[in-house]
Amino acid sequence: MAAKDLRLAGRTRDTLLATAFFAGLVLLVLGLALGGNGGRSPGETANTAAGAVWTALALAAAVGAQRAFALEQEAGTLEQLTLYPGPHGALYLGKLLGVLGPLLLVAALALPTGLVLFGAAGADRPVPWSSLALTTLLGVLGFAAATTFYGSITTNLRAREALLPALAFPILVPVVISSVKATSLLLAGGWTPEVTTWVTFLAAFDLGTVILATLLFPYAVEG
Repeated sequence: MAAKDLRLAGRTRDTLLATAFFAGLVLLVLGLALGGNGGRSPGETANTAAGAVWTALALAAAVGAQRAFALEQEAGTLEQLTLYPGPHGALYLGKLLGVLGPLLLVAALALPTGLVLFGAAGADRPVPWSSLALTTLLGVLGFAAATTFYGSITTNLRAREALLPALAFPILVPVVISSVKATSLLLAGGWTPEVTTWVTFLAAFDLGTVILATLLFPYAVEG
């Protein structure tokens, strides 16, 4: 399932382009209003950059997850997938990997672009890229895990484009807070014990979300 979705995403590029365009648009709008250091302190600059980048990625995740089950729903094959032998949770994990791939590509472009746009990265500002990469991976995984699960719930609803963000975003509050805080602290002062706390919480949230969504997915897709 994951291989099929990734091949299709690479062939058509519709989901990738939609998420990348949406994330870029959010960064552009926020950058025009808040971009540059503007006389702000390093801590304020780090907070602004982290908030803008993760706002763009959260909204892009919602856009990408809307297409997770759309092709099967439009072709009428979603019910047939549930009849295949094997646990239904594997179907969710395959879809999760299919959503995660394009989102990671978008994040790889959005993170450095956002940091430069908001003055948090430059020749005189060292950036802990490896630590930011780990935080971004965990944050994007949390977004993808939650939005993919709620995408399966709303796929047969008429107003799924509006219901998916409304249902998923309250659950995403912990991952948004921890991702923004960890990114801001890394940009302001590098890896600290407080960053360890936020990253550990983020990893625990991701693990719990994936396990819970895998167990509940059969009831969601059949209900």
